[in-house]
This record gives sequence, structure tokens and C-alpha cells, in this order.
Amino acid sequence: MWRRTTVWFLLFTITFLSPACESMASQESRTSATRPIENKGSDTIVNLALAWAEAYQKIRPEVSLSVTGGGSGTGIAALINGTVDIANASRRIKPEEQAEAEVNGVTPTEFIIARDAIAIIVNHENPVDTLTLQLISDIYSGKINNWSEVGGEDRPIVRLSRETNSGTHVYFLENVIRLGDKQGETLFSVETLLLPSSEGITSEVRENPNAIGYDGLGYVTDEVKVVAVGISLDGPFVYPSPETVNSNLYPIARDLFMYTVGEPTGEIKEYLDWILSPQAQEIVSELGFVPVKP
Repeated sequence: MWRRTTVWFLLFTITFLSPACESMASQESRTSATRPIENKGSDTIVNLALAWAEAYQKIRPEVSLSVTGGGSGTGIAALINGTVDIANASRRIKPEEQAEAEVNGVTPTEFIIARDAIAIIVNHENPVDTLTLQLISDIYSGKINNWSEVGGEDRPIVRLSRETNSGTHVYFLENVIRLGDKQGETLFSVETLLLPSSEGITSEVRENPNAIGYDGLGYVTDEVKVVAVGISLDGPFVYPSPETVNSNLYPIARDLFMYTVGEPTGEIKEYLDWILSPQAQEIVSELGFVPVKP
């Protein structure tokens, strides 16, 4: 059973405050405390970050956390500009972003906080069950335009993608469409429809028998059909799961990241240490992602 949270949003912010029943002395202490930990970025990670913040607030009610989505690029830009404490990213920081950060006196420190698989999804009416990486690349680059070319019915292919500020979009471009070729220049077909959220892609695939999309494993539901992916026509063709990610069998898997300004200290360090704890990594599994310490 594929799991997902049911939160629908383009930009979601939540701040956790201490309970109203705190004593006046405790409230005065909170007033003089440091500002909330600002955590912003990847929409792939935001539901996971929200669940972590909720759980952590129960353990440390005196710590305030602000969790915001908006995309990996948005989170990293905010880190570079000094407006967040933790940037969430579903891709590694780019060299040009690293250089810009250093110009601003910021040294991003990277933490791998979970792993994820990118599932290729189609409508349940679509008879196509397997695709190779090359065929997926050819579909999304516009070389293949009809499902009959890959064993399906005579129907036009409707390509769906996340928007360009999404780390998932960047990962898919570099590792699937360009097949990992760092010098590659292949691009998404100009006819690709860009959608602002993973939930939006799932919704469109569910309603459109001609559509193909991709989503992080934690966002895939039974409303769509997952295609098994192979490196070549000889197979093996593998479905995404925590087991196939950890065994390196599924070919479209990635790390998920959090970035801080320099080495974290104080409450930020304590929070990141907790995120990598077995308790927090259990939440990773509950939301359909892959723990970094299985």
C-alpha cells in the first residue's frame, strides 16, 4: 500500500508555540528566547518536515519551528540570503549556488536526512507496465509522442512534470532525461505540462488516461499505476520501494537533504541530531520514504 499525507498546498507554513497552560514565568522565558527555527524548501520534503516538527514539539515544547515549502531552489536561495536556518532540498546544492553562498559569507553544510525513489506513474487504463530509462528519456524529451511506440494504445502522450524550481524536476532532468550525462543538453519537451505539486501530478494522471508523470515515493497512491523501470530492455524491471532503494536495484533513487549555514550549533544542532535518530527515522518510513539508517 502506497502511503502519503493528505495535505494539499503550494506554500504551507506552520509555527508551533508552547501550550497556553504554561506558567507566566515560562511564558516570559519563551519571550526572551531565540526566534523560531526557520525551515524552508523542497515540497517533496515539506510533509516529512511538518511531521518531524509536530513530533519534536511534543518532546521539546519550548522550541518553536516554522516549516515552509516552495521548492528546493527557494529554500537554498533563502539559506544563501540568510533568511532561514535550515533549507530542505530534494537535490544537492548546485556549484553556482555554492559559489553565490560563499560570496555572501555563507558556508552551506549538508545533511542527508532520508532517501527517496522517483516513481513513474500512469493511469490505470494504460496497459503499459514497464519502461526503460532510455524510453522514459525519449518520452519526456519528445522523441516518443504516442503510447503505441512503447507497447500501449494509439494515444498521444501527455507529459507531466514538476515546475523548474523543484529539486525533483532538476533531478529528473539530470538523471533520467539526460541519463546521468553531466555534459548532456537534452531538455524536457516544450509540450511538457509543469505542475506546482506532487499531488497535482497524481490528480492529473488519475483523470487522464494519456498522461505520464513522476512523483516521490511518499506521494504515490493507489489512484495511479506505478510502472516498473529497467536499465535496459533485458531488465530486470523493478518497482520502487524502500527495499529496492536500499538494495540499489531501483534505478531512480536519490538522497534528500537539509542544509544549514555552517556547522549547526545549539537548538538547530539538537534538532538535526534528533532527525537522524531512530525515532525520527521511523516517521520517514511511515510517510513512505526511505530511512537513512534502515
